[in-house]
Amino acid sequence: MPWSGPRTHEDFEAAAQTIWIGLPEEFRAALGDVTVEVADFADAETLAAMDIRDPYDLLGLYHGVGLPSKSVWDPAPFPDRIFLYRLPILDYARRNGEPVRRVIRHVLIHEIGHHFGFSDDDMDAIESGP
Repeated sequence: MPWSGPRTHEDFEAAAQTIWIGLPEEFRAALGDVTVEVADFADAETLAAMDIRDPYDLLGLYHGVGLPSKSVWDPAPFPDRIFLYRLPILDYARRNGEPVRRVIRHVLIHEIGHHFGFSDDDMDAIESGP
């Protein structure tokens, strides 16, 4: 099967932006100032902090304070960000025979869930259904 995923960093960003725009407006509005950034891999500091040895094991990351933990009394924090790690996502999609856009969407929604305070277990339960 020929490769049909985004071939460049710019193509990947455009696909992620299209997926972002396709999310319900109320959902995007509730995210406030959260930004989405695309990087080839997580940096070494992030991988070390998460005790991840293989950079291909991290597809995305929410970096910030989830809404349930925020307080108006807290000092102004750095802006909340969602990172999509391009090369691990492309590798995952290729290895699992999934469309890249589906993997990007899944990772993006998963990281948005962290913004709203959901744990990985919470999101697994949501995706598994009743």
